[in-house]
Amino acid sequence: MKKCALICNPNSGKNDKKSLVKEFEKILLEKGYETEIIFTKYAGQAKKIIASLEYKDLVISLGGDGTFNEIVTGNLKREDKLTLSHIPLGTTNDLGAMFGMGKDPAENLKMILDGVVKQVDICTINNNPFVYVAGIGKFVNVAYDTPRDMKKKFGYFAYLINAIKSFNSKTKLFEVSYTMDGEEYRGLYSFMLICNASRMGGIDVFQDVKMDDSKFEVLLSNISSKKDIVKSLLMIKNTDIKKVPGFYFYKTDNLKIKFRKRPDKNWCIDGEELDDDSLEYEIKILKDLKMLLPTKEIDKIFVNKEC
Repeated sequence: MKKCALICNPNSGKNDKKSLVKEFEKILLEKGYETEIIFTKYAGQAKKIIASLEYKDLVISLGGDGTFNEIVTGNLKREDKLTLSHIPLGTTNDLGAMFGMGKDPAENLKMILDGVVKQVDICTINNNPFVYVAGIGKFVNVAYDTPRDMKKKFGYFAYLINAIKSFNSKTKLFEVSYTMDGEEYRGLYSFMLICNASRMGGIDVFQDVKMDDSKFEVLLSNISSKKDIVKSLLMIKNTDIKKVPGFYFYKTDNLKIKFRKRPDKNWCIDGEELDDDSLEYEIKILKDLKMLLPTKEIDKIFVNKEC
């Protein structure tokens, strides 16, 4: 019988975790997996659990995108890398939506177990991995500044409440120089996003993103006035983001960033705050993640269609 570990963050989402885990255990058994259930007790514990876990055929993350980030981080420290999967229970669940998952965790598990293993690109910022997005500047800190109790009570609306507060506050521009593909650039910007995904904060931002093309997407904006912010947000829904005035888009596999002065807020990676107050950052690509994924969106988000 195959072995599986189910790592559950009991604080993610509103589901009854004990009953959900029992249902998962039953489904996994029917698919030939003997499952070890592990509940995390504090932030950062999932990294330690995975780094020292005895070998499993499959590890499933049950929680928010931040929980999955921890599991990926722990897995990168292993010599014998594990095959991972992720079932979202958080507030926005950008990764789950990209992979074609719905709102029913049990149905998502069944889709995964009937799915395929794919090699997924992982980005690192100063050697800290992120699965789908790292960002800094206007609105970006909303993800980690929104209190957990607000998210539990109001769900996605908790983010909107904090986003409105951020919108009404003064937009500060930061001066940054950055180098990619042998070219150096410099400017004043209100925010920066580095992504390996099409969706962030519940919004489809980029088109035709592939998760195995050894590239990541870079977006900078110098928009600062409230009127232009509203205009750009409305345009994103119906226009290719590369055509929105005030946005600067690149696709690369190498990026070095240097801030003239440290921004007021830290980077956000996969929805969580990055504890790094450096002025210089290097972003690179790793090819060290294998994921068991539903087949629903495979042709859309992967270059390599082979399993």
